[in-house]
Amino acid sequence: MNESNNKNNATFGFKKVTETEKKNLVNNVFTSVTERYDLMNDLMSFGLHRIWKKYFILCSHIKKGDKVLDLASGTGDITKLISEEVGKKGLVVSCDINYSMLNQGRNNLIDSGILGNIFYVQSDAQLLSFENNSFDHVTMAFGLRNTANISSALDSIYNVLKPGGTIQVLEFSKAEKIIEKPYDIFLNNFVPFLGKYVANDENSYKYLAESITIHPSQKDLIKKMESSNFKNCKYNNLSFGVVSIHKGYKL
Repeated sequence: MNESNNKNNATFGFKKVTETEKKNLVNNVFTSVTERYDLMNDLMSFGLHRIWKKYFILCSHIKKGDKVLDLASGTGDITKLISEEVGKKGLVVSCDINYSMLNQGRNNLIDSGILGNIFYVQSDAQLLSFENNSFDHVTMAFGLRNTANISSALDSIYNVLKPGGTIQVLEFSKAEKIIEKPYDIFLNNFVPFLGKYVANDENSYKYLAESITIHPSQKDLIKKMESSNFKNCKYNNLSFGVVSIHKGYKL
């Protein structure tokens, strides 16, 4: 298993920081962007994020009665889809380190009439307080790259999964060669532009673009998952590798 420390081994965008500093800086980013987060997701992905998320859940093989932990649950899109899959006999724990995002997600789901099988927990993915072997599945959409230490988060997820359980991560990844150059221009120019004029927060979206650029490649993330003892790890590119689904098992 991997161990976390507080040295300058974390990154906030292109900047080297300590893990504690990254947690605080990322927390400030998501507190700042909460109100316009859903709108910005629609604009930045041209609405594709909704298709990615539905396919993500389709690939998860979550079934009725399952107990699922949705990390970095944000404004609740994935939690809502999981809630529908597990049904009344199942359970979803919507978990996010950022209170503003977690509260927005809770409000969104209540407004949608989703009640009864969801619990809300504010927690760091690296320091999950749930009992070991608690969940059938753990999902994480667009949150892993924002953790201060990816390996520590994967270790923590491994501990709370039941034997036979799955981790499934939806994350921005390395675009395939055919779109690599135009995507880089879009990511590092258009995304901060949108952040400035739509969300009135250019710096936060500059960080988000940089965090995508430096996130591990598909194969490198597989290696990290395997180092945390996950087995049968594989990935599936969507939209020419702009995003990727990574999956592994606790055997």
